[in-house]
Amino acid sequence: MGAYKYITEAFQKEYKGRSEVYRQRIIGWRKKPAIEKVERPTNLTRARRLGYKAKQGYVIVRVRVDKGRRTRRKPMGGRKPKSNYRFVQPGRSHQVIAEQRANRKYRNLEVLNSYWVGEDGNYKYFEIILADASKPSVNVSSVIRQGKSFRGLTSAGTKGRGTKKKKPNKTRRRKTEITRKIRERAKKEALKTKKPKEKAKKEKRKRVSEKKPKAPKKEEKKEEKK
Repeated sequence: MGAYKYITEAFQKEYKGRSEVYRQRIIGWRKKPAIEKVERPTNLTRARRLGYKAKQGYVIVRVRVDKGRRTRRKPMGGRKPKSNYRFVQPGRSHQVIAEQRANRKYRNLEVLNSYWVGEDGNYKYFEIILADASKPSVNVSSVIRQGKSFRGLTSAGTKGRGTKKKKPNKTRRRKTEITRKIRERAKKEALKTKKPKEKAKKEKRKRVSEKKPKAPKKEEKKEEKK
């Protein structure tokens, strides 16, 4: 994974610094069609982690999606209160919309996963990994499940639906383990120090009781008065 580490660092530097290579790449993508088949992935490390392989049956498609709010369609339906709004909230992320658009064009393929590649003021660009289940080189069980992108079963789809299992953070988990161990040690120490403390308290009570003179009885007090 040594080479992949340097590839990710170079990709991140290009985006954060808005390098000339990144800008020229986005200018070129803007002139090309919205859905385009690509020979090789732009971010190789991300594609390999999400299931891409350089084998027959795997395809990468770049999709361009408009940024911003989605304006509603304006059919001729009259001035009704139910159609008196400007923008639509589809309840899907830009990434899910890109996956669905790619799958509508390439219907014989199945969406494995997708990842972000770049963006500008007007558009976002995603690369979608598609696979053909009929090819023997594709041995992925998730390809058999048809219509994943439309049923919200991809990674982006599960994230949008809120059904993705949240993995606990490693640092947070480590902190909780450390605090738990500290509490257990403190409890053990408290139990050890509890017994001698109780003994010391009993001894103190005995000493106090020995020092204090016994109170005279009522009969003795009456005789003294007489």
